[in-house]
Amino acid sequence: MHILMFSDQHADSLGGVQVSIRLQKRFLELAGHRVTVVAPKMHREHSGSADYVDTPSVPITLDREYSATLPSRRIDRFLDEEMATRSPVDIVHVQADYWGAMLGYRFAARHGIRSVHTFHNHMEFGLEQVVPFPTVVIRALLWWQHRVLRPRLSTLPPSAWSYLDELAARASASVAPSGHFARLLESHGVGSGIDVIWTGADDALVDDVLAAPAPAPATSTRPLFVWMGRMSAEKRVMEYLEAIRLAGVDAEFRLYGAGLLLKKAQAFVRENGLENRVVFAGKVPYRDALAAIAAADALVQTSIGFETQGMTVFEAAALGTPSIVSDPNIAGELPDGIYWQPADGSVPALADALRHAAADVASGSRLVVEPQASLEFRQSYQTARMIEVYERVLPASRGERAPDTEKGSR
Repeated sequence: MHILMFSDQHADSLGGVQVSIRLQKRFLELAGHRVTVVAPKMHREHSGSADYVDTPSVPITLDREYSATLPSRRIDRFLDEEMATRSPVDIVHVQADYWGAMLGYRFAARHGIRSVHTFHNHMEFGLEQVVPFPTVVIRALLWWQHRVLRPRLSTLPPSAWSYLDELAARASASVAPSGHFARLLESHGVGSGIDVIWTGADDALVDDVLAAPAPAPATSTRPLFVWMGRMSAEKRVMEYLEAIRLAGVDAEFRLYGAGLLLKKAQAFVRENGLENRVVFAGKVPYRDALAAIAAADALVQTSIGFETQGMTVFEAAALGTPSIVSDPNIAGELPDGIYWQPADGSVPALADALRHAAADVASGSRLVVEPQASLEFRQSYQTARMIEVYERVLPASRGERAPDTEKGSR
């Protein structure tokens, strides 16, 4: 099969969705399939790939990490010309909510190709966290969506959920990266019969990290906690630092990643005298991130209500590292006995969980997590399940043109 994936952001940019797309691409290729990824051109140096189609774009963040492509007939022609030089596409897989989704469904409609949609974004919660007037933004997005995708297919009242349902209505199958997110979508009327397919941990890298020689014993007996992610409001990085301050435990808290709140976070650490406990480790390659998780006494997950999967806790489980899991929905996806959970979503509760975990580690009674043997945590297993979805959709597309829903597109 030739799978054409659409993303809102370039696969080489930072973000969990981008990590997921890179993993899916590699494991689909290992299974003998071809994957091309369409996304806005990046405006900073990056590795790139001949299997990427970079659409004309404009940067939308000061660090030039992220960019946007405005769907139009000109971009449609650009994409058609690029894809005409490649092998025929069997499946369009939309892993986007904004410009990537519009381009993907317009392409699928023009060429009569069936599509699969993966929902990665809890749009309602995300917009509430990052924009000052989310209701106005949702109205604007709905207006824009109806301009570029015609006719309207969703019958839900206008909302963030109807915006997502409009995308689901154009797909032959819908996928969510966790059971809790699939249930949330369906409870709001978005799609039906949603397949749950996690993003797994990279099999080869997990095996490599687990097989690596054990590091020399640390000279310090302090517990080591790692946190990984984008330093932004929805990830609750500032709440995490306040919890570290309140907990007052003698431990090392190592934060990996970057983002808009990095400077604010660094200033908080300086102002509160936490330099001897908090280390900002920056951005690291994926293998190094897995090695850091494997070497830690615990991974700390702090966002609540935002994550549609929470990949790092699954990676920690695959590596045999326990987690402190703030989001009860993510905790509900994990086996019992491999995580600590704060009593509630407050900062004091997170501080209590840090104290509890640190005390367990210091006393030698930390949670013992065997590297999870379950294939469910591995990307190879999840890719095999995604191929089953593609094959379920493909018979309908062979010899049968997908419905043309784009006759009115601008």
